[in-house]
Amino acid sequence: MLDSLLAVGGLVLLRDSVEWEGRSLLKALIKKSALRGEQVHVLGCEVSEEEFREGFGSDVNSRLVYHDLFRDPLNWSKPGEAVPEGPLKALRSMCKRTDHGSVTIALDSLSWLLCHIPCVTLCQALHALSQPNVDPGDNSLIEQVHVLGLLHEELHGPGPLGALNTLAHTEVILSGKMDQTSASILCRRPQQRAVYQTWRFSILPDFSLDLHEGLPLRSELHSDPHTTQVDPATRLTFNLHLSKKEREARDSLTLPFQFSSEKQQALLHPVLGQTGQTAGRIFYEPDAFDDVDQEDPDDDLDI
Repeated sequence: MLDSLLAVGGLVLLRDSVEWEGRSLLKALIKKSALRGEQVHVLGCEVSEEEFREGFGSDVNSRLVYHDLFRDPLNWSKPGEAVPEGPLKALRSMCKRTDHGSVTIALDSLSWLLCHIPCVTLCQALHALSQPNVDPGDNSLIEQVHVLGLLHEELHGPGPLGALNTLAHTEVILSGKMDQTSASILCRRPQQRAVYQTWRFSILPDFSLDLHEGLPLRSELHSDPHTTQVDPATRLTFNLHLSKKEREARDSLTLPFQFSSEKQQALLHPVLGQTGQTAGRIFYEPDAFDDVDQEDPDDDLDI
């Protein structure tokens, strides 16, 4: 499960709720990235650095670079700055990192950032944050950038949620029953169909995951729920769907180009004339609207 979430770069959106908190899963993903040798940048907004590092071993904490916005979110401790930028400055400084290899950036949380930064500005910063950059010193390119964003979805309306969902490469929605947490994962890949999976797991005190199933509960191709599905028949000037009576009327209709049995036999078995060529014949088939007068139209003439 962790490997699938961190398989490719981009934004991974962790959506939790009042019933199911997502910080434990965020820390489990951070531990996975740190143990495989990645440098991990954490932008801490909602809890202190001591509380966030609690539960990690020294092998994980040694690879964490903590950017603390919890103690001084608006840079009030730096009076020398004319216009303190606060959290936006912290995001922009993280975009200028010079780490080599793959990098993981954890945002705890996007909900806090949305309360202090306009949604459009935050989306632009997240897009820049998830792009590999070049170190001017040796022109070495970062291989992959994983951005993990914790989002408390009940705090936001459909506008910000839709914008962040569109920006994310992977969405994880947490739910569950009793003490078993379920993660509904929607993965989007360029030029591929979105894949939807559901896992059940529990998080151990050392932030390791204990999967309750060897395989995901569900795994299927999934149409993106945030992509508007357009019905091609909505703006047509004619109806593509017929009622039962309309179908019966259509089936009973005699088309004008249908041949009678007499004409079909004449075409299938032509009669040769005296010259050896097919003799010409005239077939007249009156339709239902022809006005046929049985009387002689020239009866009043003395012919």
